[in-house]
Amino acid sequence: MNDTRTRNTRRSWGSSQQSSTLKERLTLWLNRDSTVGQIMVAPMVILLVTLVAYPFVLSLWLSLTNKTIGVPGVFVGLKNFIGQWQSQIFVQALRNTFVYTIITTIVKLILGFGLALFLNQEFRGRQFVRAALLLPWIVPTVLSTMAWLWMFDSNLSSINWVLRDLGLIEKNIPWLTQPTWALVSVMIVNIWRGIPFFGITILAGLQTIPQELYDAASIDGANRLGRLANVTIPLVRTIVYVVLVMSIIGTFSDLQVVYGLTGGGPANATQVLATLSYKAGLQSGMLGQGAAISMYMFPVLLLMVILEVRYMRRSAE
Repeated sequence: MNDTRTRNTRRSWGSSQQSSTLKERLTLWLNRDSTVGQIMVAPMVILLVTLVAYPFVLSLWLSLTNKTIGVPGVFVGLKNFIGQWQSQIFVQALRNTFVYTIITTIVKLILGFGLALFLNQEFRGRQFVRAALLLPWIVPTVLSTMAWLWMFDSNLSSINWVLRDLGLIEKNIPWLTQPTWALVSVMIVNIWRGIPFFGITILAGLQTIPQELYDAASIDGANRLGRLANVTIPLVRTIVYVVLVMSIIGTFSDLQVVYGLTGGGPANATQVLATLSYKAGLQSGMLGQGAAISMYMFPVLLLMVILEVRYMRRSAE
């Protein structure tokens, strides 16, 4: 009986000692600065793995197979990637993607920078104008696309009505039915949606520039253009670069504007890699080919990310 009590006492004492040790270790671990950082970062890591890493790996695997909806895929290597170059539609979509991205990004940069300079000036109603500037950016793409569909309509186009009323055109412009005009139309909508992002972001950078720098440049004899070139642009260069890269990434992979307005037509005139991938993978059910087409966007997007990271590190140093 005494032996049993002794063993129970020892077991209880050992258990309490282990519990005390675990509490001490847990307390020590929680008191570390690195632990707090790990806990704070953990939710984001989980989201990135779940919503970014896993879909990317799955898409990469699908691109190496002949997977179709309802049928198990077989590994085919780079066949899907090589086969795309035999398709004239893919070549046209690739060309359209670069043209669409380059032109719209340049125009958004120029107009956005000019708008930021204008909004940085003192004038009546400036706060209202700044707030209104955000509307194209915050309105859901589907809703804004529906509005532009009406404005581009062949028979009911309000844009054509205004242009005819001003005497600039004699007959309606086939905005969405003629290949060249269709590509111009989707560019117009993308520019309209992207200008606020450039304007507001660059404006935030302009407001951090001390007025004393402009005064010193004026004393040195610099005119308005000189102050812009020697003060404004160098001090907002980092912000402009970051916004530019982010815009390229978003425009290069844009699906909603193009698909909502034209669906890639007419005659694939506005077909881009994003719409072609969507049609091949989801509408036609050829998941392997759709994934391969989407993977062609990855090198460009990865390059943009690398350039931005390197530039930010260089700026920090």
